[in-house]
Amino acid sequence: MFDEGQLYSPVTEHADGRVEVHLGADHPGFTDAAYRGRRGEIAAAALAWTPGTPIPVIDYTDAENEVWRIASAELAPKHAVRAHSEYLAAKAALDLPADRVPQLSEVSARLQPLTGWTYACAPGLVALREFYGSLGARVFHSTQYLRHPSQPLYTPEPDIIHEVIGHANQLASPRFARLTEAAGRASLRVQTDAAMKVIADVFWFSMEFGVMREQGELKAYGAGILSSYGEMDAFSHMEIRPLDIAAMARVDYDITTYQSTLFCAESLDELEDVVGVFFETVDDDSPDRIDAAWARDLASH
Repeated sequence: MFDEGQLYSPVTEHADGRVEVHLGADHPGFTDAAYRGRRGEIAAAALAWTPGTPIPVIDYTDAENEVWRIASAELAPKHAVRAHSEYLAAKAALDLPADRVPQLSEVSARLQPLTGWTYACAPGLVALREFYGSLGARVFHSTQYLRHPSQPLYTPEPDIIHEVIGHANQLASPRFARLTEAAGRASLRVQTDAAMKVIADVFWFSMEFGVMREQGELKAYGAGILSSYGEMDAFSHMEIRPLDIAAMARVDYDITTYQSTLFCAESLDELEDVVGVFFETVDDDSPDRIDAAWARDLASH
C-alpha cells in the first residue's frame, strides 16, 4: 500500500453545521469515534477559512504531536541515506520542528524567505485545477489532520506529514520550487482536460515520485516517496526508466499501492531540461503529439 496514496476522505458539511469526514471501512480510524470527531473538527476549521485571512491555528494534542515526532524520527535516517542532496539541503534550510506538528502559518513563515512559497489550508481534496492553479501562484494547499495514532508510519490518505515533510521540504529548494510553480503555470495555460491530465501525470512521476542518480546511486526527490516510511525502502527495487515525457503521460499507475514504475533523472539539470521545459511549453495540442510519439515508439519496437 502506498503510504501516502491520494485517497482524500470525502467531507460533508451538514445543515446543522456539523462537518463529517467519511473514512473508509479499512481506515485505521474508522471505528474510533474520537478520531472521527477530531477529523471533523479540523476539517471544519479549514472550511470556515477565507483566503487572505490568517490560517486557522490547530491546537494539536500530545498524541498528535507524538505521531509527528515518531514519523519525523523514523524518516530522518532514511532521508540521510536515500534522499537526494538537493532535498536534504532544503530540509536543513527549512528546519521544521521534529518534536511537534508545525502550524501551516509557521511553515509559510519559514518557507517564504527561501523560495516565496506559502501554504493554505484544505479540509481534504482540492479540485485539480484549483490545486494546480494555486501552485502557479506559489501557494500549496495542505491538509492539517494527522494519521491515526495506532499507525504513525502509515496513512491511506495525504495528511500533514505528507504535505509538509514531503512537499514543504521539497519546496524549500529553489530549483524544485521553480519546477512545481512551472507545473502550476502550465495548468493555467491549458484548456482541455486531456492536457491537464498530462500535466498531472508528469507531475506525479516527477515531483511526487521522482528519483535521480547522484554519484552513481539512486536517490529520491519526490515528495510521495520522501514522506512514506515504506516507500523509502521500496523505491530502489522498482522498475527504473529514463525520463520520457510520452511514457510518463501514458504509463498506467495505481495510486493505492507502491509505484512499480519510476522515472529517473540523471541530474538536476536533466530534470529541468526535460520536465521543466515540458511544463513551460505544454499546450492543448501536447496530448496529440504525445500520442503520436508513443505510437512511433511502439512501431519501432
